[in-house]
Amino acid sequence: MPNPDPALPTGCEILLLEDDAVLRKRLSAHLRGLGAEISEASTLAEARRLLASLSFDFALLDLHLPDGESVGLLREKAFSENTGVVVMTAFGGVKEAVEAMRLGAGDYLAKPFEPDELPLAFLRCRAQRHAERRDQNRANPAPAGSGPAACGELFFGPSLAPITTVLDQILAAERRLERHLPPVLIEGETGTGKSVLARWIHQRGPRAARPFIAINCAALPDTLVESELFGHERGAFTDAKTARTGLFEAADGGTLFLDEISALAPATQAKVLTAVEEGRIRRLGSNKEIPVDTRLLAASNRPLADLVEEKLFREDLYHRLHLLHVALPPLRERGSDLIDLARHLLARLAIRHRRPGLRLTPAAEARLLAQPWRGNIRELAHELERAIIFTPGATLDFAHLATPATETGLPAAWRNPAWRLPPEGFTLDGVIDTLVAEALHETQGNVSAAARRLGVTREFLRYRLSQPKPSGAAAGADPQT
Repeated sequence: MPNPDPALPTGCEILLLEDDAVLRKRLSAHLRGLGAEISEASTLAEARRLLASLSFDFALLDLHLPDGESVGLLREKAFSENTGVVVMTAFGGVKEAVEAMRLGAGDYLAKPFEPDELPLAFLRCRAQRHAERRDQNRANPAPAGSGPAACGELFFGPSLAPITTVLDQILAAERRLERHLPPVLIEGETGTGKSVLARWIHQRGPRAARPFIAINCAALPDTLVESELFGHERGAFTDAKTARTGLFEAADGGTLFLDEISALAPATQAKVLTAVEEGRIRRLGSNKEIPVDTRLLAASNRPLADLVEEKLFREDLYHRLHLLHVALPPLRERGSDLIDLARHLLARLAIRHRRPGLRLTPAAEARLLAQPWRGNIRELAHELERAIIFTPGATLDFAHLATPATETGLPAAWRNPAWRLPPEGFTLDGVIDTLVAEALHETQGNVSAAARRLGVTREFLRYRLSQPKPSGAAAGADPQT
């Protein structure tokens, strides 16, 4: 797991406000030796002139100055929100230091102190700013994929065996590299679990203890997305009344997940490519490049290769993202995994709703297999939760879902008009089995052709055929592919 670098970022700009000339020169020399660029001031007036024309990554302030108290600069909001402020106080000045912290300073050092303590104090300020930015992002509405289907562990059934092999290889490569990890592209239809898989990759990688930030690119207008990702300085555009730290910075050392990356404008795509390839970003309104070590995970509900062909996505960014690629299949292609997944989701949802012991009937499983599930796992989870809420018993049968018999589109005259439901009732499963047998008979046992005639999936027919039949049940021809 990577730890925060104890060294200052190369080329960072620091305002040093100290009236003691000897101490000021000593601190300035030490910080320049660490690669920082120092602007010195000995009075509040000098500091205000520098702040009017320059922006700083950090500021180191002596509290007591010949022309006043430096805490006044904090009250005036003279510093950008992107500036980490450290105050220096003499013995007995803790009260003033606490007041400075309340007004926005990130840390304080009690004199005398060793110059070696400065980098750690500055980096604590930066970590605090990044944490505040992550808190702002978490306070936003939850991104798509955070509903019932997105909570808990990702479910891997036999149909995802090829994907688990790819994931094992990705995680093995991550553990070797630890830093500057290559991006991962996750593709799949809406609701297939891309957000869950992104978090799964992060939690099992070397950066599990570091930040994970997720943002839905499609939920942001083009005018805001660059500021959200890369940050901006005060005055960078009309509404930029305060500075802002971007999510690439806030996720430094951790993972940034860009859901629906295909929604980004071409100009923003170019900046994302620069951030990935060079490990540097530039805030809006700034000429300064900021180094970041942010691992990128990206997702798209449309194949990016198709969007490249349509000139809707940059080819160079696509090739960079496609280095490590995972494609999640839609639910309708996962065969009998669907039932195991439904049981897995049902067990979790039953705990949430305090209804232990719920189970699916064979009819329910047949109906679930018959659905197209255009919303994939998210739709399945919502359907299960709806059934839990509105079904009083311990078994769920999803009687409101369309059954294979009603999916066929048969005309009203397909049966004898004089026929009526018998008072003693009958088994719907028996009727379904009879129709399945008839379809297989007419198609000489061809399961695919029979499924098309019945308007169901081939997996549904195979599931029905695999179920034990009571003695005397209708039997069809030997099924063929």
